Amino acid sequence: MPNLPTDVIISDILTRVPAKTAARSKSVCKEWRALLSTRDFEKAHCSCTLTPSNQRTLLIRDLNCHIQPIEFDTADYGLQTIVPVPFQAEIRDVMILSHLDGLLCVCLQHTDKLVLWNPTTSAHTLLATPAGHGLYTDLTDTVGLYNGASNDYRVLHLSRRSDLLSAHAYSRQLGSWRKIAFGTNPEYQKRRFYWSPGTVCGDTLYFTVCECNIVGKNLVVGFDTNTEQITEISFPPVPSSGIFQGILVGVRQSLHMVLWTGYQDMSLTLWALQGETWVKHFSTPTVPPPPPIPLSLWLTITHYLTDETFVVMSNSRKLYEIRVANNPLQCYYASSCFRGYIGAVFQQTLVSPNA
Repeated sequence: MPNLPTDVIISDILTRVPAKTAARSKSVCKEWRALLSTRDFEKAHCSCTLTPSNQRTLLIRDLNCHIQPIEFDTADYGLQTIVPVPFQAEIRDVMILSHLDGLLCVCLQHTDKLVLWNPTTSAHTLLATPAGHGLYTDLTDTVGLYNGASNDYRVLHLSRRSDLLSAHAYSRQLGSWRKIAFGTNPEYQKRRFYWSPGTVCGDTLYFTVCECNIVGKNLVVGFDTNTEQITEISFPPVPSSGIFQGILVGVRQSLHMVLWTGYQDMSLTLWALQGETWVKHFSTPTVPPPPPIPLSLWLTITHYLTDETFVVMSNSRKLYEIRVANNPLQCYYASSCFRGYIGAVFQQTLVSPNA
């Protein structure tokens, strides 16, 4: 059989192999290293490998960083791998804030510095600057990752000081920060409002903004990553008393929200945004709502798994599952602000955090 042309091997074969296999292929020869290091190959490989079977859960526990696959058919974990953090920090100081296309944005709590990290390749870059950019304050700040123009991964950092919000965007391509206008309602900039990490869906980065988790105002703020304009979207209906929490996820270019409500027992509903209206998924007679769970157990939830079945995971075990075959979804996603800081769900890609 004649030798395959190099461009066929690169574009038709190596874009479809696992990230670690493609990374090892760089050592074949100088030509392959050059071709496999381009942004075009990175983008093509990423688009081919963003599949549920390629996703991994990363959990920080027992002073180690554990990475495990999950089998969609059984909702069981595969063999775990323990990976070291490549930057100078104790593992308990690593706070995971946001993730996109294999990149994690983390905060090193002992220095407050932001880091962009690919746990598959171990590549990372420090985002903090001598001018004070890239320093994160818990409870008042938030971040979101998105892919801007020209395949330029960016970090949006919203910080609040003295009830005033400032917004800066970090560009991987330029390796620098710039200040941007973020024209949201001044009321939501006050410290009594909690801003979730950003969830990208399509060309928009979404944040939940809640006055508190018991009683108060709540909404979703959207940041258009192309025009940098702001939109405000109402929340799905929540009870006037008790605890609630909405977690956003983008599924097939559609924004979804997992909404927990209750007090001693927490009930779950799944909503999809259609236009400017939230539509409940668990509303048909064939898909009854899941049973409530105790608040203490709810606090241990790490993520959800969905592929025609909606599975709620607590650490390394399954709490329960709900059939949603009439609304098939397929993704993993981190669940809550209580546990999200010590875990993430990511794809194994070659996306580099460096310019």
